[in-house]
Amino acid sequence: MIDPLPAIPYPVAMAILDIVKIPDEVLRKVARPVDQIDKKLRSFLDDMLDTMYDAPGIGLAAPQVGVLLRVVTIDCAGEDEDPTPLCFVNPKIVSVSEELSVYSEGCLSIPEFYADVERPVSCGVKYQDRNGVDRELLCEGLLATCIQHEIDHLDGVLFIDYISRLKRERIMKKFIKLAKLSDAS
Repeated sequence: MIDPLPAIPYPVAMAILDIVKIPDEVLRKVARPVDQIDKKLRSFLDDMLDTMYDAPGIGLAAPQVGVLLRVVTIDCAGEDEDPTPLCFVNPKIVSVSEELSVYSEGCLSIPEFYADVERPVSCGVKYQDRNGVDRELLCEGLLATCIQHEIDHLDGVLFIDYISRLKRERIMKKFIKLAKLSDAS
């Protein structure tokens, strides 16, 4: 069992965490709710943001760094825009639009692979922020796609689960082979 939060000394100065890649089984496990939002969790959220920016990516869920907690970080700001980091603790989708859209999704846990995924254009999300304040946010466009993708991670679902079985099996075989090569060296 993975320690719910890694031992993080105070203060933390830009800690880059290791991103878990498929076929690691932690990516298929359901994350547990956060019971307490404290200094340790806020430090972990900062590390997740640092890791996400370093990767670079626009979203990161705690299971992607081997921690089975319901925590997500997101920043959908464009390259020429100021960062707009968002931290979601215990996020839950409470509504979705009937209208759907298709985005070419990628994932830090499945590097260099992209696939078109159809998801609702917008969704309502209830969550707690990094200070434990209950919030609700209507997410649209890329942010809606990103939060749905990251919440899927909290439930052990990967974006490749939305593509054909044949494509999914092909990508899994590739990453299993890469993992075996990595273990051998």
